[in-house]
Amino acid sequence: MTTGENLALLTDLYQLTMAQSYFRESQSGLATFSLFIRSYPANRGYFVAAGLRDVIDYLEDFSFDTSSLDYLSSLRLFTDDFLHFLSGVRFTGDVWALAEGRILFADEPMLEVTAPIIEAQIVETFIINQINLQTLIATKAARCVQAAGGRPLVDFALRRTHGTDAGMKVARASYMAGFAGTSNVRAGKLYGIPPVGTMAHSFVSSFASEIDAFRAYAASFPNHAILLIDTYDTLRGAHNAVQVAREMAARGQRLQGVRIDSGDLASLAREVRKIFDEAGLTAVKIVGSGGLDE
Repeated sequence: MTTGENLALLTDLYQLTMAQSYFRESQSGLATFSLFIRSYPANRGYFVAAGLRDVIDYLEDFSFDTSSLDYLSSLRLFTDDFLHFLSGVRFTGDVWALAEGRILFADEPMLEVTAPIIEAQIVETFIINQINLQTLIATKAARCVQAAGGRPLVDFALRRTHGTDAGMKVARASYMAGFAGTSNVRAGKLYGIPPVGTMAHSFVSSFASEIDAFRAYAASFPNHAILLIDTYDTLRGAHNAVQVAREMAARGQRLQGVRIDSGDLASLAREVRKIFDEAGLTAVKIVGSGGLDE
């Protein structure tokens, strides 16, 4: 995790109240916590492990800074001797885990922590938080890749994820599970994921006509043009894209593809494919975008 913030307080309060009781009773022996998924959701038969990188980064940097200890003191729940103890706590335990991207099954531990019980107890919440979301996303992405049958998939989730941190994690977990790229430019920079993008409906509607928008985009990106054809009417948009493709070919350029973002993607894609094939433009790709439900 690359936030630069101290994350020691990113835990449930009861982890700390239990820790003080352990401290008071001099319970300092080793404990092992195992993280696993009890059962499959409907129609699922495997999971894909993800999130370990953030867990390891957190454990390597784990400590309570002065600000964190001052806040805990202000709660008037914790004794001074326990807070002094926390000031010196570092994670000294061991972690066993499946590598990210590995398949796992119900009741199979994906991660185990063995550490002095206070350390193991406090870090439990963060570990569950990181592994839960990222494993969920990686598993869903792997199922999408399987369903796509070799067709490339791209993550376009940033605008709908629950916050920026989730957006970064979705991009990384999806790529790990087999996606070909992401719309998230920051994820592209940090994780080396190929960034992918076309245009929005706002771009098309900002021009006097759809074909003018297509021509403008092709002029700016003669080697990477993918045109969004469903702003007004998908099939009419396909015919406009055919015209632009022919104009590009006359300049020695090639239209890379078109994107459909609404309607019945499967049936529209077949009709659009027919339009391009009949125009002799069999190399033009058709990209479908939108939310998927299971």
